[in-house]
Amino acid sequence: MSGDTALSGDATSSKVGPQIPVVVLAGFLGSGKTTLLNHLLHHSGGSRIGAIVNDFGAIEIDAMAVAGQLGDSTVSLGNGCLCCAVDASELDVYLDKLTRATQDGHAMDVIVIEASGIAEPQELVRMVLASENPRIVYGGLIEVVDAAEFDATREKHPEVDRHLGIADLVVVNKSDRVPDAERERVLGAVRAAAERAAVVHASYGRIDPELLFDCRPTRERIGQLSFDDLYRGDDLDRGDDPHRGGAHDGHLHAAYESLAFVSEVPMEPRALMDFFDSRPEGLYRIKGYVDFGAADALNRYAVHAVGRFLRFYPEPWPTGEERLTQLVLIGAGIDTEALRKGLDACRSGATSDAPHTVDQHGMWGVLRYVQDKGDADEVEDFAGGPGPA
Repeated sequence: MSGDTALSGDATSSKVGPQIPVVVLAGFLGSGKTTLLNHLLHHSGGSRIGAIVNDFGAIEIDAMAVAGQLGDSTVSLGNGCLCCAVDASELDVYLDKLTRATQDGHAMDVIVIEASGIAEPQELVRMVLASENPRIVYGGLIEVVDAAEFDATREKHPEVDRHLGIADLVVVNKSDRVPDAERERVLGAVRAAAERAAVVHASYGRIDPELLFDCRPTRERIGQLSFDDLYRGDDLDRGDDPHRGGAHDGHLHAAYESLAFVSEVPMEPRALMDFFDSRPEGLYRIKGYVDFGAADALNRYAVHAVGRFLRFYPEPWPTGEERLTQLVLIGAGIDTEALRKGLDACRSGATSDAPHTVDQHGMWGVLRYVQDKGDADEVEDFAGGPGPA
């Protein structure tokens, strides 16, 4: 999108509406992708999950493993590799089926594409970004690594380093199968190859679903996620999962850090974009709303960032709602205090004696990330590297 795009009260938001994140779950054979997906299904906090299960072989073992959990919310692609067997338009057919599917009368909250162990994750991500389905948004590339077999996998498949380099989140799975020292060595090697990705370790695929998508409360609730939903403390009912109770270190969320930021003062567009463009390694997700004050008095900007992917959605301010910036940041190994100070410095007037001044071109950096679905520049940015985000 060009920098001279005009601000409009209905820019993008009127045709986008609520979107369903599409998460690509990749990893070589035996890394534990299906185990992780089944864990998400059992610990979704009430979120409705659709899945595209991509088996390779005549007998669809992975599809059978998850079919009992997903019911009619599964699309199974057998005897072929998704990135080779279909193109973006054909993937849209499957995505359309899932975005229109419902569970208990409600639409899906997230779609997970479980790739086969021989799939090329970069091609899958390219296909999601090229989708023309306005109801979906890219939700990140999750690469699963077997801690016990990492060295052997790397030797057999040297491309694993390239896969790690484009991942948004890396799960070093089966960490219970190696001694602590070996686990730390593998984590160090993975972090070195994964560049800016968040890296967490797990056993039996047990990661907190909050890392991947916004879990809904177990109680029935109608409407969009509130700020409180996005940033919940330990006061929620953890259910009967033994891995989610007891001491803090036993919680699945102990593997990552989160920051809730609220500001009554509008944010300065240039400063905030500098913050986003330089966000640190391990900062995996950013979600919430931004008030740019007089720079766009008509709209608030919903923000969605996963890994290096960033998107803004301008939408009219709800009548009578207090104008606030509300953000949640989630990552692994991040310095939450430094991030808070960085966001504080983005408030209008933080570095000036003249708050709320309007920079005529200040919103241009933001508008670079207000894009139509299937924007060719966005796809090329990913294909060529990290891109502007």
